[in-house]
Amino acid sequence: MGALVNLIPLPSDLGWYFAIDMVIAIVLLIAMRWMSSLLTSSSNDKELIKRDNFAYGISVAGRLLGLSIVLVGGVINSVTNSFTDSALTMIVYGVVGIVLIKIGRYAHDKLILNRLDKEFHIQDRNVAVAMVDASSSIAIALVVQSVMLWVKGIDVNAFVAVFSGFLVAQAILLTMTRIYERRFTENNRVGSLQSSLEKGQMATAIQHSGHMLGTAVVVTATGNLLVYNPVGYVSNLTSWLVVGLALTGILTILVSISKRLILMKVDLVQEIDQQHNIGVASIEMAISIGIALILKGFLT
Repeated sequence: MGALVNLIPLPSDLGWYFAIDMVIAIVLLIAMRWMSSLLTSSSNDKELIKRDNFAYGISVAGRLLGLSIVLVGGVINSVTNSFTDSALTMIVYGVVGIVLIKIGRYAHDKLILNRLDKEFHIQDRNVAVAMVDASSSIAIALVVQSVMLWVKGIDVNAFVAVFSGFLVAQAILLTMTRIYERRFTENNRVGSLQSSLEKGQMATAIQHSGHMLGTAVVVTATGNLLVYNPVGYVSNLTSWLVVGLALTGILTILVSISKRLILMKVDLVQEIDQQHNIGVASIEMAISIGIALILKGFLT
């Protein structure tokens, strides 16, 4: 049997650390689900069970997945020489993740998708808006996790760096959204990106979600190119912003070339914006995220 399965040596107390991390993770996920109804007029049970509100479920699912992504960083950085330190690391990562995801959703609602009432449309069963909301939570979580893995320790300097990375994520998502909004308006003289989402156009939501997730994936590679300076508050912020924007620009060019070659005979504007072709939008989403993953792998 030993010749067939060659395992690396595992610590004898690994099971205890696993149990601690999983218990804390489940408790934090429960807390996230409970907090999802605090700022809305309806409860989780009413929206999910009584009203069968798919949009609300998608939105909550995005937040739960986002928190899980952040907690992955907590698991990786867990100290395995003390049960107390391991538990503290998971709790800190979880609390920071919940707070930043909540702030990120609010900022995304008020700054990025500022022309529509996101919570109203989600309660009104608008799946397109819910999908974009879920994708924004996941995108923010990806960047926050990457910064958490980039910093050293969980002291005040690390928290400042993590918050700086969070601000960078918001700035890049805002910039990227405004660019695509302008492009959408140029291609569609009637209507806008946000009005299309208000109307529940799933193809537009899928396409935009792909843009956000691809951008977040490539921005996570920034940590591989920068040296962490615990007290370099300004330099950490500007470095992440400059490199993140540069990588986003490279990704945009690569995705544009890839779409022209892979979808050579497809009029994306007509198929997605006008005919609301979910299939074509899904392919474009896959291209955006796929190219981002390849670029990140190269930089890693």
